[in-house]
Amino acid sequence: MSRFNISENHPLIPNANDYTHEKQFISIHSEDRNVVKYPNASEFEIELPQDYCNVVGVRLDNWCFPSNYNVFSPAQNNVSLVFQIIQPFNPVDYNITDPLMIIISEALYSNYQKQYVATIQEGFYNPFQMVTELTNKMNDIVSRFIATYIATNNPSLMAQFDAIGGYTQFVVVYNTVSQKIWFGNKSSQFVISNSSSLYIFSEYNNLNQFNNCIKSQQYPDFSNWGLPSHLGFNRCDATSITSSFGAYPRFYYGDVNTPGDNGYWLVPDPAYLGTNATIPVYFLEAPYKINIMGPSHFYIEVEGMNVIDETIPFAVNEFTTTTNITNGVVKSAFAKIPVTTTPISQWYDNYQLATKIYNPPAERIRKMKIKVRYHNGCLVQFGNTDYTLLFEFTILRPMNNREYKRYNPEPYIGHG
Repeated sequence: MSRFNISENHPLIPNANDYTHEKQFISIHSEDRNVVKYPNASEFEIELPQDYCNVVGVRLDNWCFPSNYNVFSPAQNNVSLVFQIIQPFNPVDYNITDPLMIIISEALYSNYQKQYVATIQEGFYNPFQMVTELTNKMNDIVSRFIATYIATNNPSLMAQFDAIGGYTQFVVVYNTVSQKIWFGNKSSQFVISNSSSLYIFSEYNNLNQFNNCIKSQQYPDFSNWGLPSHLGFNRCDATSITSSFGAYPRFYYGDVNTPGDNGYWLVPDPAYLGTNATIPVYFLEAPYKINIMGPSHFYIEVEGMNVIDETIPFAVNEFTTTTNITNGVVKSAFAKIPVTTTPISQWYDNYQLATKIYNPPAERIRKMKIKVRYHNGCLVQFGNTDYTLLFEFTILRPMNNREYKRYNPEPYIGHG
């Protein structure tokens, strides 16, 4: 007989090794992060309200994102258009003796076949805003060069050059039927330099805030490689052509630039005609439709929880040219989010099939490190707007071995 008192008023209930699934929801707002440590809402770590133990599954239940993204930005390296004027207008060929016209021609010839770079404002565009921006920016960069030349060689003509509005020969229009962009110049032949090294060795590569996105490249890629890719160009240079005298390019579906133009969107500038009835104009059509909608999806990464394997954009580089091994990434993302609207708005959505399964269950989860990026690796830039995520944790709760005796009075209800 034991000499110890083994009486127990609270006997242990044996564990039956039975568990119940319990769903726990955690709401995370991007503004709840440590803004001092993580100024960019696209990448941060946050501590959860409590320890979540015996976690067997995690998935994204629903979300709300602002639609205020920039399709065109320095971070994406798609705000610059490189072009050349390869055959400047020569006023002497048309018996024009105006000193201003002559010095403009001299300025253009001094930069013969050298590159101009027109940089558009970052943001989101519709097709008509885009062609207006391109028209103004292309003319502006050429005007600046000519103005510098005039100020150096004949300053007395500066006031006259300013009075005519600078250089205004470029015209860019959008064909609403074909959904393609057309470029034109009223007097000079030009080339859209899509093979320019600017699209490979970007001027933005050295900016620290963009180093997470843009990498110094040695070979060209073919996925959103620059502004021309959004305008409907491939990586080949596009050279303008001319039509016979008096036969100017026309859209037959209606007016284009001004009411009553009857679709004639590119005609000579009267100042360049002199005593001539007509002069040649130059134009080209982008081979593909305009693409200004931006990425269709972005990805959410959660450190230690990624379950989605992802291919990556093709590029001609040493790896792809010397091996036939996949260049995809295993477990690169936790969720794939469709972008269902355009700026400016908000969108709500729910239900992601992708689920992180833990086997055995994760003993404890206390923190989550979140990253929101595009397919090409660039962080989504939310600026000062916020978003929210709702995660669903599936947790195992142990059950005690209990017996229940139930009494169901319903069979006796209504019987006499």
